Amino acid sequence: MTVILVLLMFGTFIAIDYFRNRNRVPQVAAEAVPRVAAGIPLGAYVEGFHVPENLRYHPGHGWALRERSRLARVGVDEFGAALLGPVDRIEMPKPGHWVRQGQKAWSFYRNGEKCEMVSPVEGEIVEVNEEVVKDPSLLRKDPFGKGWLMAVHVPDEESVQHNFLPASLVKDWIRQCAERLFARQPQLAGPVMADGGRPIESLTAGLPGSSWKELTKEFFLSE
Repeated sequence: MTVILVLLMFGTFIAIDYFRNRNRVPQVAAEAVPRVAAGIPLGAYVEGFHVPENLRYHPGHGWALRERSRLARVGVDEFGAALLGPVDRIEMPKPGHWVRQGQKAWSFYRNGEKCEMVSPVEGEIVEVNEEVVKDPSLLRKDPFGKGWLMAVHVPDEESVQHNFLPASLVKDWIRQCAERLFARQPQLAGPVMADGGRPIESLTAGLPGSSWKELTKEFFLSE
């Protein structure tokens, strides 16, 4: 039921975006996109979460950056990384493996519990970030930079575009995710923000492992 509600919300976002932008002149996309691993891209902050504007976002909290034709670098957005908190281990498929958009692709382990995330794109994995495998803390410290997960050859770029959140609605989506989290776990609403309004290392610190697993399932659409 949760997944259905989220997908309905996603469909509403797309409809709103269509009516909002149908009379606007389309913008030409830039040919060159900076490599994410070189540093955190610029962007806004929504409810304390960094939301770089040059990335595409999947409703399962994965991001994608088109580095060049048919090559995308993917990872976990900051809301997802903060929801995960400190993880003990990351398990990813090997290069050569085919991942499907919206299907489970990699796993995180924390205190004996496991959660999974869906891929934001579809294609063949060409590179895995071995640094984040060796040091999972990079995922939380630098989710848009050193904490990227893998590079994927995406043969049909046009088809995957339809399942990304409309760029104009990403900020509203992150805001609604934060509101849903605090409504789901009211005890988290007060102490999750550190000085300066930024999220603490783990949004779910102190929750039982089973609660962490259920929350990640809900927000990562991996139920």
